[in-house]
Parts: sequence; structure tokens; C-alpha cells
Amino acid sequence: MARPRKPSDPEAWPVPCGRCGGHYQIVASWPDAGICGYCYQQAKRTRGTCACGHVGVLPGRIGGQPACRRCSGVRLNIDCKICGAEDELYRGGRCQRCELAVLVDQLLTNPETGVMATELVLVAAALKSMSRSNSGLTWIRQRHVTAFLEQLAVAPRITHESLDELPKSRTRDYVRGLLVEHGALPRRDETKIRYREWADEALVRVTDPQMRDVIERYIRWHHLRRMNQTEQVHHGTFLRSKQAVTVAIDLLNWLAAEGVDLGDLQQAHLDRWVATGPSTRLVGDRFLRWAIRSRLVAPELTLPKHRRGTSRRLSAAEQDEAIQQVVHTDELTPRDRAAAILVLVFAQQIEKVVRLTWDDVTITDELVTVRLADLEIAPPDPLDRPWRLLANSPVHDETAAHPNSNWVFRGHSPGRHITAMSLRERLRTVFGIRAARLGTLAELSKLAPVAIIAETLGYHPATIERHAVDSAASYAEYVAAVSQAAEAHRS
Repeated sequence: MARPRKPSDPEAWPVPCGRCGGHYQIVASWPDAGICGYCYQQAKRTRGTCACGHVGVLPGRIGGQPACRRCSGVRLNIDCKICGAEDELYRGGRCQRCELAVLVDQLLTNPETGVMATELVLVAAALKSMSRSNSGLTWIRQRHVTAFLEQLAVAPRITHESLDELPKSRTRDYVRGLLVEHGALPRRDETKIRYREWADEALVRVTDPQMRDVIERYIRWHHLRRMNQTEQVHHGTFLRSKQAVTVAIDLLNWLAAEGVDLGDLQQAHLDRWVATGPSTRLVGDRFLRWAIRSRLVAPELTLPKHRRGTSRRLSAAEQDEAIQQVVHTDELTPRDRAAAILVLVFAQQIEKVVRLTWDDVTITDELVTVRLADLEIAPPDPLDRPWRLLANSPVHDETAAHPNSNWVFRGHSPGRHITAMSLRERLRTVFGIRAARLGTLAELSKLAPVAIIAETLGYHPATIERHAVDSAASYAEYVAAVSQAAEAHRS
């Protein structure tokens, strides 16, 4: 990234730069003009094809057009002493790619044996082949990253278990992801592992030993058993399970403070506990149902279900304004715009959106289709344009984190998609995810029968029924109206 320029100072530097015209210190006198430090750096980074056919760095100028050193007469050392390629030199006469290779080999080689572990050879090769070497250098030269890689280089073995023994850090998780993504370690469900670690810490918050035993059983035989029955634990499941256990701990700690055993729990106790705390205590009905099935409490005990449907919804005017921002401004990246359209126009849940792969997307000259489960969505022009841009320039494709990733919405972590929470934050500058989705469902339920909307959007009819107001038009008319409004705004 180029350094921001300081204000031009004619008094200190009366002779202007021959290229930018700014009054800065002249650092080089080239055939075309005296060059300031900013233009000097830019010249070393200018690449292309000279009029003579030379392909590489074009630091000079002839007739206002970039030119190679031979044609322009510019004298500049941009020849890497290791690979010989023309490039901006980083240190010791080495280009950034060669400097990265040297640094990677130094950090990942065991200094005592002079040998690099087999698992690290794969990661080293991936790091050295990054198309954006400067990103690799920026990351690896951070002190905590350097220290971690040096520690890893001397480790007697590299396994998931040995990594788990190291202090928790983002660097540990990122390097683990690199090892998995490049085949050095087997894949495992990290969300499930995170939940187990969280649960172990949560048990410490239970004040009574007998109550702690109950919570441990609740975690093991309810939440973890259900997680073990799925191939992959989604982030939403992780959050709901955390909330259920947290509220259960709150209830059991309250009972312990009141001197009430769980087996002696009465309805009056539950009512008083709910009345003296936040509304999220109603989530305790999940634990209560389990406790009844496990015959720990009386079967007649009840808790009202946690109320839903009170969330804010975007109005039709707010939705239209958000769509115009998404489709016709550069406020969001193509990736974020593509996700926003699925939420704003098609009322899709963000948890489903982030799990899309390119196998779910088909792009032709005439049509873009996106498949979510058994549902196929075909955003019309201009709503399909962000998808076409994203297909041509996928995110995170120039680092070692996603060498062969098939995720549409790639995340920062190696081989993993962006999290729903992260995408929510990125879109928050334009609209709230939940408010937008509920607003879309509310508007659609005014236009079409429940069955049509449920089938078209992939929802259960009972879900749409809660949003239904009346029936008058078709869903296709709604999408066409949105498309026409967006196109009219652009023209």
C-alpha cells in the first residue's frame, strides 16, 4: 500500500517534481525529469509492456507513456540477485518473493537439525508460492507470528493434539488452518472443539457441585450428543447451545442460592426466577424439557417459550433505499453485494448464504442461478452483476489460505468460509440482516399466497404463515418490480 503523501511544501522544495508537480524532495534525476520520492516508489512498481515489447517494470517515461529502462535511459537497480527477475527489491538485493522464500525457510527449519518437518514442508511451499508475496511478508514478520513459527519448527511432533497444548491464539488457529488446508493435518470440526472448550470453562461457573454434575450431563448427553450426530456443527447451533447452557447455569445457581434442590423445584420457583431477570431466562425452557425427560424435575413444570416476532423490520421504503445502495454504489465489495441481494430481495438466512460453494452457482451469458438446498434463485439484471464480478475476481485467492477453495464467500481463516457474524458486521453499514430479511418476508406475504412464497424461498409454510397478511400478486412480479426499480435508478 502506498504511503499517504505529505502536503506539498514549495518553501522547503522550490523545484517541483517533474512527474506529479508536487513540491517534495527530489531523490533522482532521470532523463525525463527530476523525480520525488513518491514518484520514485511508484516507478519501481509500474509494470506492463513497453513499446519495444519488453514485459516487466517500466520506470521511465517517453511521451508520457511508461517505458522500460533501456528505452528511457533510466538507471535503476530492480534485478533480483537470486531469481534475476525485474521487481521492486525488498532487502539484500532480493525481490519480495525471494525474500519471503528465504524467511519461510529460516523460520520453519529446525535450527538444531537443519531439517524441516514433513508437515511444514507443505505449508512452506504454499507460502512461498503466494501471488501476493508482500502479504506473506507482512504476516510472517509480525513478532507473534515469527515466535510461533520458530516454536513450531522445533516441535517434536505436529498434530492437532500438540497444537491444542500450545497457548490459544489467532496465530495458532490460522497456522492450524494452513496445515489442514494443505493436507499436513486431517480435517476436524473446529466448531465442535470450540464448544467443548467453552463448556469446560462454563462448568467452573456452577457454584454447587451437585448442580455442576447436572449441567455436565446436560452438555454431554444433550448438546454434544446432537453435535456428534451431524457432519459439521454450524455457528448458529454453537451459539444456541451456548445460550441454553448459560441460562441453565443461571437457573441452577439461583436455586442453589435459594437453598432449593433441583428435585424440589416447583412452578412458583420458576415463575419467581423468570420475573426477577431478563427475558432471555425464558430460554431456560430448553433445559427444563431435558430435565423433565431425564426425570430430574416434576413433569408438570412449564416455562413460556422465548417470545419471537418482536424484532424490527425494514419498511418498504427502507428496503428500496438499501437495494439502491447495494446495486448502484461501490459502498460494498462485489462479494458483500452478492450476499446482500440474497438477503434483501430473496429473504435468505445469512447462515445459509455463507455456506454457498461455486458448485451451487451457475453463470452463463444469459443467466445467473444460485442454489440453496433444493431452491434455485435466478437474480435478474442488474441484481446478477455482483455475482459475475465475484466469479471473475474471487476474494482471498492470492494467499496461501485458499489455494483450492470452493467457497463463494471465503473467509480470513484458511479453507473456511466467512462467518455469519462477520458478514453481518460487513453489511451493517447498509442494513441490519434480520430487519432486512423480516421486512422482505413481511412485504412478500402481502403479495402472494403462503404456499407460493414458501416454495419459492425455501421456507416452511408455517414460517411464512406468520408473516402473511393477504394475497394479491405473484412472487415473480415482486422480483420483476425490484429489478425494474433498480434498473430505472441506474439509468
